[in-house]
Amino acid sequence: MKEFVILIILFGVFSACEETTEISSFSPNHWEDHYIENESFLLKNDSLQTGKTYLSVYSHIYSISLKKTQNLTAMISLRNVSETDTVFISNANYYNTNGDLIRQYFKKPIFLKPLETVEIVIDEADNYGGSGANFIFDWSSNVNTPEPIFEAIMTSLRGAQGLSFTTLGKRIE
Repeated sequence: MKEFVILIILFGVFSACEETTEISSFSPNHWEDHYIENESFLLKNDSLQTGKTYLSVYSHIYSISLKKTQNLTAMISLRNVSETDTVFISNANYYNTNGDLIRQYFKKPIFLKPLETVEIVIDEADNYGGSGANFIFDWSSNVNTPEPIFEAIMTSLRGAQGLSFTTLGKRIE
């Protein structure tokens, strides 16, 4: 019986240990493959429509009370829904609950080929955004091209329990 109790205690100790890893959202995706060679093309092209989209993101949510929070992993999905045209995204700016800029994800504008999707992942340990974090995306495309879709999928797993939900971007300009 003692061996069984010791075995259960050891199992509890080892399963409670979590591996410490570097937060990858501090050094986000490499966008070099998507950078636009000639940025002036976007500025001079009168045939492009421009837009600005707001996306709410939650790096943590409250559980039981204001004092207890649950950190979340957020996958930010940038989707070109056009089957024929390229979409250009000039900014992906991440703000915290107070509206302070935390991170800018592109050094210069990127392109998304038809039906291409790229992601930004905010690690579970990266809770700088808070419960009211958000992104602002500036984008452009041909006039008759459908506007891109921006969505966030927030997830968390603890033991056998999981939590997930999504938010969808809203065009504000």
